[in-house]
Amino acid sequence: MRVAVVDIGTNSTRLLVADVDDAGALTEVERRTEVTRLGQGVDRDGVLAEEAMGRVLATVDGYRRRIDHHGAERAVAVLTSAVRDAANGARFAARVRDEHGLDARVIDGDEEARLTFLGATNSRPADDPTPTVVIDIGGGSTELVVGRGGEVSFHVSTQAGVVRHSERHVHTDPPRADELEALAADARAILEAGVPPHVRATPRGAIAVAGTPTSLAAIDLDLECYSSDAVQGHLLTIGTCAAMRDRLAAMTEADRREVRGLHPDRAPTIVAGTVMLIEALALFGLQETEVSDQDILHGAALETVHRARAHGAAAAR
Repeated sequence: MRVAVVDIGTNSTRLLVADVDDAGALTEVERRTEVTRLGQGVDRDGVLAEEAMGRVLATVDGYRRRIDHHGAERAVAVLTSAVRDAANGARFAARVRDEHGLDARVIDGDEEARLTFLGATNSRPADDPTPTVVIDIGGGSTELVVGRGGEVSFHVSTQAGVVRHSERHVHTDPPRADELEALAADARAILEAGVPPHVRATPRGAIAVAGTPTSLAAIDLDLECYSSDAVQGHLLTIGTCAAMRDRLAAMTEADRREVRGLHPDRAPTIVAGTVMLIEALALFGLQETEVSDQDILHGAALETVHRARAHGAAAAR
């Protein structure tokens, strides 16, 4: 079955068109990402800004044309942290649904975590015994999901995100050391409050997904053009992340936009994201993480196919 998923996040709006076979194997047909910063000002004002909504709706309009071009049988949109938090989030979701013909739903943090874990671990053997934490650093929230063998044993959605924390703590360009220390302390406190000590001791490995780790992997690999295949499975150590944090934090935003491997639109938030990835790994006592280019997009695609087939089987009875 061919499906399309639009992920409307706090920092980016993404599209995946994919074929999913009867065994659950997923083959990408097309994938696109635009940094739309829907969460601009939400932490401060509590509402989605008109300018930010306009950027997202224009992007979704283009994605709708790509979905139609590929003939997807199902087209869904998942809306996450910024829309959950905003007073006008439900009205915005209705616009996405009504204006673009997508099955659009605002998902809570628990659902976001579950779909992220499903996508990040789908290519692993179903009986993989390694307790693993999936780290998904978003624009407005960070999801931490612990599990093994495809089964989730713990998950939490925390109010720590690269847009939220950049706006909260970074006010100079380049950021001052005390700003980054305050950002790290804030993120650390939020993550510690969300994960009990006995859970922190469980994982033996980590998978980091979304824009921060994939960007850091591309920088580490010195990629002139982003390559999903090159990034997938790349290992990042805490030491490597710390070195990149220091390097990127010493630059102005304009200089970061020129860094090889970093998409220019991620320059405003990559320092906060790097700080938060380091804090997440330290929370679990881990020295490195595997990077995955497969995340909630893939999980939502698999879930869409599962629901469609379950509905078809029920209707046939």
